[in-house]
Amino acid sequence: MATLILVRHGRSTANTSGVLAGRTPGIALDERGAAQAAALPGRLADVPLAAVVSSPLQRCRETLRPLLAARPDVPLHIEDRINECDYGDWSGRKLAELSDEPLMQVVQAHASAAAFPGGESMRGMQARAVEAVHDWNARIEAEYGEDACYVMCSHGDIVKSVVADALGLHLDLFQRIHVDPCSVTVIRYTRLRPFLLRLGDTGDFTGFGPRDHPDSSGTAEVGGGAGAP
Repeated sequence: MATLILVRHGRSTANTSGVLAGRTPGIALDERGAAQAAALPGRLADVPLAAVVSSPLQRCRETLRPLLAARPDVPLHIEDRINECDYGDWSGRKLAELSDEPLMQVVQAHASAAAFPGGESMRGMQARAVEAVHDWNARIEAEYGEDACYVMCSHGDIVKSVVADALGLHLDLFQRIHVDPCSVTVIRYTRLRPFLLRLGDTGDFTGFGPRDHPDSSGTAEVGGGAGAP
Protein backbone atom coordinates (compact mmCIF):
# COMPACT_ATOMS: atom_id res chain seq x y z
CA MET A 1 0.00 0.00 0.00
CA ALA A 2 0.96 3.66 -0.03
CA THR A 3 3.58 5.42 2.07
CA LEU A 4 2.17 8.25 4.16
CA ILE A 5 4.29 11.32 4.92
CA LEU A 6 2.62 13.05 7.86
CA VAL A 7 3.60 16.68 8.33
CA ARG A 8 2.55 18.67 11.36
CA HIS A 9 1.94 22.31 10.39
CA GLY A 10 4.68 24.85 11.06
CA ARG A 11 4.86 26.83 14.28
CA SER A 12 1.85 29.10 14.64
CA THR A 13 1.06 32.31 16.49
CA ALA A 14 -1.06 30.24 18.88
CA ASN A 15 1.86 27.91 19.63
CA THR A 16 4.12 30.78 20.65
CA SER A 17 1.43 32.51 22.71
CA GLY A 18 0.55 29.34 24.63
CA VAL A 19 -3.02 29.21 23.37
CA LEU A 20 -4.94 26.04 22.47
CA ALA A 21 -6.03 27.14 19.01
CA GLY A 22 -8.26 24.24 18.08
CA ARG A 23 -10.37 25.26 15.09
CA THR A 24 -10.24 28.99 15.86
CA PRO A 25 -10.11 30.76 12.47
CA GLY A 26 -7.28 33.08 11.46
CA ILE A 27 -4.41 31.25 13.22
CA ALA A 28 -1.41 31.77 10.96
CA LEU A 29 2.20 30.64 10.96
CA ASP A 30 4.59 32.87 12.86
CA GLU A 31 7.95 33.94 11.42
CA ARG A 32 9.67 30.72 12.41
CA GLY A 33 6.77 28.64 11.14
CA ALA A 34 7.00 30.37 7.76
CA ALA A 35 10.72 29.56 7.64
CA GLN A 36 9.98 25.93 8.51
CA ALA A 37 7.45 25.78 5.68
CA ALA A 38 9.94 27.34 3.26
CA ALA A 39 12.43 24.58 4.09
CA LEU A 40 9.96 21.75 3.56
CA PRO A 41 10.38 21.46 -0.25
CA GLY A 42 14.12 20.91 0.19
CA ARG A 43 13.61 18.29 2.87
CA LEU A 44 11.25 16.33 0.59
CA ALA A 45 13.09 17.06 -2.66
CA ASP A 46 14.09 13.45 -3.28
CA VAL A 47 10.63 12.02 -2.58
CA PRO A 48 8.29 11.50 -5.56
CA LEU A 49 4.90 12.70 -4.39
CA ALA A 50 1.61 11.49 -5.83
CA ALA A 51 -0.60 13.95 -3.95
CA VAL A 52 -0.86 16.33 -1.01
CA VAL A 53 -3.75 16.15 1.45
CA SER A 54 -4.40 18.97 3.92
CA SER A 55 -6.48 19.86 6.92
CA PRO A 56 -8.74 22.78 5.97
CA LEU A 57 -7.19 25.12 8.55
CA GLN A 58 -5.08 28.10 7.53
CA ARG A 59 -1.89 27.05 9.30
CA CYS A 60 -1.78 23.78 7.36
CA ARG A 61 -2.44 25.47 4.02
CA GLU A 62 0.32 27.99 4.73
CA THR A 63 2.72 25.18 5.61
CA LEU A 64 2.07 23.48 2.28
CA ARG A 65 2.22 26.59 0.12
CA PRO A 66 5.99 26.47 -0.60
CA LEU A 67 5.88 22.72 -1.26
CA LEU A 68 3.03 23.10 -3.74
CA ALA A 69 4.80 26.02 -5.44
CA ALA A 70 7.86 23.83 -5.89
CA ARG A 71 5.73 20.89 -7.10
CA PRO A 72 3.03 22.49 -9.29
CA ASP A 73 2.18 19.09 -10.81
CA VAL A 74 1.18 17.58 -7.45
CA PRO A 75 -2.57 17.88 -6.72
CA LEU A 76 -3.85 19.30 -3.43
CA HIS A 77 -6.86 17.79 -1.67
CA ILE A 78 -8.63 19.16 1.41
CA GLU A 79 -9.75 16.55 3.95
CA ASP A 80 -12.07 17.58 6.78
CA ARG A 81 -11.44 14.35 8.71
CA ILE A 82 -7.85 15.41 9.50
CA ASN A 83 -8.97 18.77 10.86
CA GLU A 84 -7.71 19.74 14.32
CA CYS A 85 -9.40 18.16 17.31
CA ASP A 86 -12.56 20.04 18.21
CA TYR A 87 -11.62 21.22 21.69
CA GLY A 88 -14.99 22.91 22.10
CA ASP A 89 -15.06 25.32 25.04
CA TRP A 90 -11.32 24.89 25.54
CA SER A 91 -10.55 26.46 22.15
CA GLY A 92 -8.79 29.81 22.34
CA ARG A 93 -7.91 29.45 26.04
CA LYS A 94 -4.42 29.62 27.53
CA LEU A 95 -2.85 26.22 28.14
CA ALA A 96 -1.55 27.46 31.48
CA GLU A 97 -5.08 27.97 32.79
CA LEU A 98 -6.34 24.72 31.28
CA SER A 99 -3.74 22.79 33.29
CA ASP A 100 -5.91 23.31 36.39
CA GLU A 101 -9.00 21.79 34.78
CA PRO A 102 -9.86 18.31 36.16
CA LEU A 103 -10.36 17.09 32.59
CA MET A 104 -6.68 17.74 31.83
CA GLN A 105 -5.66 14.79 33.99
CA VAL A 106 -7.98 12.58 31.96
CA VAL A 107 -6.58 13.97 28.68
CA GLN A 108 -3.07 13.15 29.88
CA ALA A 109 -3.58 9.69 31.37
CA HIS A 110 -6.87 8.27 30.03
CA ALA A 111 -7.34 9.96 26.66
CA SER A 112 -9.83 7.38 25.45
CA ALA A 113 -12.27 8.64 28.11
CA ALA A 114 -11.69 12.35 27.42
CA ALA A 115 -14.42 14.42 25.75
CA PHE A 116 -14.11 18.19 25.48
CA PRO A 117 -17.13 20.23 26.63
CA GLY A 118 -18.90 21.53 23.53
CA GLY A 119 -16.45 19.61 21.33
CA GLU A 120 -15.54 16.04 20.47
CA SER A 121 -13.97 13.09 22.23
CA MET A 122 -10.35 12.14 21.67
CA ARG A 123 -11.55 8.67 20.72
CA GLY A 124 -13.74 10.21 18.01
CA MET A 125 -10.83 12.36 16.83
CA GLN A 126 -8.61 9.33 16.35
CA ALA A 127 -11.34 7.29 14.66
CA ARG A 128 -12.05 9.90 11.97
CA ALA A 129 -8.35 10.57 11.33
CA VAL A 130 -7.44 6.89 11.00
CA GLU A 131 -10.43 6.32 8.75
CA ALA A 132 -9.24 9.17 6.52
CA VAL A 133 -5.73 7.72 6.33
CA HIS A 134 -6.99 4.29 5.31
CA ASP A 135 -9.32 5.78 2.71
CA TRP A 136 -6.51 7.88 1.24
CA ASN A 137 -4.10 4.92 1.28
CA ALA A 138 -6.56 2.95 -0.84
CA ARG A 139 -7.23 5.88 -3.17
CA ILE A 140 -3.54 6.69 -3.69
CA GLU A 141 -2.65 3.05 -4.30
CA ALA A 142 -5.51 2.64 -6.79
CA GLU A 143 -4.49 5.75 -8.75
CA TYR A 144 -0.69 5.69 -8.47
CA GLY A 145 0.37 2.18 -7.45
CA GLU A 146 1.43 0.51 -4.22
CA ASP A 147 4.82 2.28 -4.10
CA ALA A 148 3.31 5.76 -4.17
CA CYS A 149 4.08 8.37 -1.49
CA TYR A 150 1.82 11.20 -0.45
CA VAL A 151 1.89 14.04 2.06
CA MET A 152 -0.80 14.65 4.65
CA CYS A 153 -0.52 17.92 6.62
CA SER A 154 -2.40 18.03 9.89
CA HIS A 155 -2.09 18.82 13.60
CA GLY A 156 -0.15 17.53 16.59
CA ASP A 157 -2.84 15.44 18.27
CA ILE A 158 -4.02 14.08 14.92
CA VAL A 159 -0.50 12.99 13.94
CA LYS A 160 0.09 11.40 17.34
CA SER A 161 -3.20 9.49 17.22
CA VAL A 162 -2.44 8.13 13.74
CA VAL A 163 1.03 7.04 14.88
CA ALA A 164 -0.45 5.33 17.94
CA ASP A 165 -2.84 3.40 15.71
CA ALA A 166 -0.02 2.38 13.36
CA LEU A 167 2.05 1.10 16.30
CA GLY A 168 -0.88 -0.75 17.84
CA LEU A 169 -0.80 1.50 20.90
CA HIS A 170 -3.92 2.15 22.93
CA LEU A 171 -5.05 5.77 22.70
CA ASP A 172 -4.34 6.11 26.43
CA LEU A 173 -0.62 5.88 25.54
CA PHE A 174 -0.60 8.41 22.71
CA GLN A 175 0.60 11.26 24.94
CA ARG A 176 3.97 9.47 25.07
CA ILE A 177 4.46 10.48 21.44
CA HIS A 178 5.78 13.94 20.57
CA VAL A 179 5.90 15.71 17.19
CA ASP A 180 7.34 19.20 16.78
CA PRO A 181 5.96 21.83 14.38
CA CYS A 182 6.77 21.03 10.75
CA SER A 183 8.15 17.64 11.74
CA VAL A 184 7.90 14.76 9.28
CA THR A 185 6.56 11.35 10.27
CA VAL A 186 6.56 8.52 7.74
CA ILE A 187 4.40 5.40 7.87
CA ARG A 188 4.58 2.71 5.21
CA TYR A 189 1.38 0.69 5.10
CA THR A 190 1.42 -2.91 3.89
CA ARG A 191 -1.21 -5.62 3.56
CA LEU A 192 -0.34 -7.11 6.97
CA ARG A 193 0.89 -4.18 9.08
CA PRO A 194 2.18 -0.59 8.97
CA PHE A 195 5.84 0.28 9.55
CA LEU A 196 6.90 3.52 11.24
CA LEU A 197 9.92 4.76 9.26
CA ARG A 198 10.33 8.25 10.75
CA LEU A 199 8.81 9.92 13.79
CA GLY A 200 8.77 13.68 14.31
CA ASP A 201 11.85 14.27 12.14
CA THR A 202 12.89 17.93 11.92
CA GLY A 203 16.63 17.48 11.41
CA ASP A 204 17.11 19.88 14.33
CA PHE A 205 18.69 18.51 17.52
CA THR A 206 19.11 21.81 19.38
CA GLY A 207 16.09 21.19 21.58
CA PHE A 208 17.51 17.97 23.04
CA GLY A 209 20.15 19.62 25.22
CA PRO A 210 19.80 21.00 28.78
CA ARG A 211 16.85 23.33 29.29
CA ASP A 212 16.63 26.41 31.48
CA HIS A 213 13.47 25.09 33.08
CA PRO A 214 13.32 21.33 32.53
CA ASP A 215 9.84 19.81 32.78
CA SER A 216 9.95 16.65 34.85
CA SER A 217 6.19 16.42 35.35
CA GLY A 218 5.64 14.14 32.38
CA THR A 219 2.82 16.32 31.08
CA ALA A 220 2.25 16.35 27.33
CA GLU A 221 1.29 19.62 25.64
CA VAL A 222 -2.25 19.37 24.33
CA GLY A 223 -2.25 20.43 20.69
CA GLY A 224 1.43 19.62 20.28
CA GLY A 225 3.36 22.58 21.68
CA ALA A 226 5.68 25.08 20.03
CA GLY A 227 8.71 22.85 19.58
CA ALA A 228 12.32 23.65 20.41
CA PRO A 229 13.08 27.29 21.33
